[in-house]
Amino acid sequence: MPYEEMRPMDHHLILEDRERLTVSGVEEVESFDENTIVMVTAQGVLIVRGENLHIEKLSLDGGDLKVEGMVESLTYEEDRGRRGSFLSRLLG
Repeated sequence: MPYEEMRPMDHHLILEDRERLTVSGVEEVESFDENTIVMVTAQGVLIVRGENLHIEKLSLDGGDLKVEGMVESLTYEEDRGRRGSFLSRLLG
């Protein structure tokens, strides 16, 4: 099997009517509930906040995530290690 160079996953966001979110380039989902989803993407940590958020599809092999619910904000964290624990980041 020939050696293939690993390249970073592409990262895209599609938000439809603030009710359907599709994210590619997802490497890991750190936590989720009805109000917050925290995921590691190819472009950093993405925090999705809203109401009645539900993960409809998650494929870490392909790096795809689909969310339904009312999306209120999408936030990227720049330096994950420097800001402390997950709980302190949410409350800070």
